[in-house]
Amino acid sequence: MQPLVLSNFSIVSSLGDGLDATLDALRTGRIGLAPCRFETVKLPTYVGEVPGLDDPANLAAAACRNSRVARRALEQEGFARAVAAAREKYGPDRIGVFVGTSTSGILETELAYRQRNSATGRLPASYDYAKSHNTFSVAGFVAEHLEIDGPAVALSSACATTAKVFGAASRMIASGLCDAAIVGGADSLCLTTLYGFHSLNLLSTQPCRPFDRARDGISIGEGAGFALLEKPAGDNAEDAVILLGVGESNDAHHMSTPHPEGVGARLAMERALVSANLAPKDIDYINLHGTATKPGDVSEDIAVTGLFGTDTPCSSTKGQTGHALGAAGIIEAIISSLSIRHGLLPGSPNTQDLDTSLRSRYIVKSQKARVDRVMSNSFGFGGINCSLILGRA
Repeated sequence: MQPLVLSNFSIVSSLGDGLDATLDALRTGRIGLAPCRFETVKLPTYVGEVPGLDDPANLAAAACRNSRVARRALEQEGFARAVAAAREKYGPDRIGVFVGTSTSGILETELAYRQRNSATGRLPASYDYAKSHNTFSVAGFVAEHLEIDGPAVALSSACATTAKVFGAASRMIASGLCDAAIVGGADSLCLTTLYGFHSLNLLSTQPCRPFDRARDGISIGEGAGFALLEKPAGDNAEDAVILLGVGESNDAHHMSTPHPEGVGARLAMERALVSANLAPKDIDYINLHGTATKPGDVSEDIAVTGLFGTDTPCSSTKGQTGHALGAAGIIEAIISSLSIRHGLLPGSPNTQDLDTSLRSRYIVKSQKARVDRVMSNSFGFGGINCSLILGRA
């Protein structure tokens, strides 16, 4: 594929607002997980909640929680200014919006049902499905907020969603339908995901511990991230990060359980390497999907070691951010970009007793290292898999 520059990117998660807060957490091992106090949820689990989303000022900015977390990310790192400059350069109709979410603003529907008319069942007049629950709502919100008129697409492919947006955007740019693209997305806490994952016995009762012998499930998080993708130019910054490759697959092994031998995961990683014209030895670090479920970590470990062997450093950062579901791909792509920019192998601070039956070279404590190329894995329900390769300019 044609390499594309991430000329600007922004992030919000339970680790805080912006790149500096995220980098500080990666370096120090600070986690964003806390006992669940969200809404009316009564579950013995930990979540990665973005603070302040329900403050009056944020409520006034957007009624939908998912839009509020997206807006927080759009306001970081001068991202809106970078998009404005791109809009001036290319024209608003030549910039695409490729963003994703898994549950979008379903929380607003949950709240609306509490207020429905007991006699008629009618939902309150204030409820706006199109700008909340509808999957396209985040794409519409981003396009409107940034004044973009180009192609706008919303993806919803479980936990691979905001990794797959990179593939969609790169194909649209290559086809000539747009000159640049906004990629990313948002996911926010809601009762449906918390109680849904609880019903599947997938929620951890502790801050999740990827690749730990005592791992017992995921910690759900929320957050948002966005990147501006452009073709490389002579004026790109020295610390620019490049999208080198994208690999996608769908093994459709099971609705919620990954293939036990990681067949689809390995295929996505192989396709990403082919896309980038690279060999496994060229990857300096792998940001694993690493959800801290028993079968999930085993499956990914088999796929990774089968392709890369046991020497490539890897880790999962979900023990710090929580699993942001549809937003996990973009959050971890940005963490991978920070790894390249700042020469860092992120650790896994909650992992206390590394599972020795897993063969990957798993990094528990953050380390300084030269990092030129990173693979970031995002694997979702239904066997939907996507691997990104990011590199130094």
